[in-house]
Amino acid sequence: MTTGFMLLGIAVMSGVTWAIRMIPLAVVRKKFKNRYFLSLLYYLPYGVLSAMIFPAVFSSCGSIPASSAGAGVALILSFFRAKLIVVAAAAVITAWMVGMMIG
Repeated sequence: MTTGFMLLGIAVMSGVTWAIRMIPLAVVRKKFKNRYFLSLLYYLPYGVLSAMIFPAVFSSCGSIPASSAGAGVALILSFFRAKLIVVAAAAVITAWMVGMMIG
């Protein structure tokens, strides 16, 4: 891959990202009042992020039981409102320990 091709790719991705963010601001000038649409806009980032991350959780360790154990620990700790660093560390350590026991 040449440097010019890589820079062109970066420029195209930057332009697409800018257009996606700028077009709604330029087209829609009034404030939304529809409660359904506002709740959709509020929860949309969480849904998209979950849809991108959740499938990768089960393929991250190379072992579905180890990944499931780590995800389970993360869900339980996040349910009890543990801090993010604690949830992440506990999930990684759990997945690693289960992976060591299995393999």
